[in-house]
Amino acid sequence: MYVIISIAGKQYKVSKGQILRVPKINKELGETLKIDRVLFLDDGKSIHIGKPNLKDSSVTASIISHGRDRKILVYKKKRRKGYERKNGQRQDFTEIEIKDINMSPSPNKKMKKQLDSSSVLKQEEE
Repeated sequence: MYVIISIAGKQYKVSKGQILRVPKINKELGETLKIDRVLFLDDGKSIHIGKPNLKDSSVTASIISHGRDRKILVYKKKRRKGYERKNGQRQDFTEIEIKDINMSPSPNKKMKKQLDSSSVLKQEEE
């Protein structure tokens, strides 16, 4: 079973027990967070696609650590002008562990009921 979630504008494919590095989240170590932006869910039997998010589905995660990534050098130069700039940047990150994937109780059943009732109406009209 896996899901695709959205955190800080980035999409991640996660499953239960996975450790993930995401942009910094301002919470304390050991706190749990609930991620409601579930875009896609595959439970092994069927898939569920959100429009854009799945309703009543969420992912529970706990914060393991905070840190800083390695330094990335940014170098700018314009030839024949004497213009050179060199900067460095380190991105803050948070490591989270996926504890649980909560899915809504079979959203496809509602769709099937709606389809069945609409097909019955069409048959009555004919």
